[in-house]
Amino acid sequence: RMVRKFQSLPAEQREPMRGGDGTVTLTPGLQAGDYAAKLRLFSRITLPAGASIGAHVHEQEEEFFYILAGTGEFNDNGTAVAVGPGDSTVTRSGECHSIRNTGDAPLELLAVIATL
Repeated sequence: RMVRKFQSLPAEQREPMRGGDGTVTLTPGLQAGDYAAKLRLFSRITLPAGASIGAHVHEQEEEFFYILAGTGEFNDNGTAVAVGPGDSTVTRSGECHSIRNTGDAPLELLAVIATL
């Protein structure tokens, strides 16, 4: 059993992330070694107004987003979809996605990447 406190986890800033705009902050919810599952990422991602994660393809892994706060536009293999709190996305192996904050408040999401 384990509890990781949000305040104790090291935040990382990426600019630009995957060719996107602005500075994106990643705060891990768990770190490698905390779990036995095949995860590459379990992180809270914060995109300030106007920031984005650029389009990219996942190979031999799937990425899941769960929108916690804010509004954005999710690019699902070339189709733009508005997303907000409570929405979930799945990007499967071989698929392409990106996300952009379209609101004035930060867009916050939980991102999980599971390897296949």
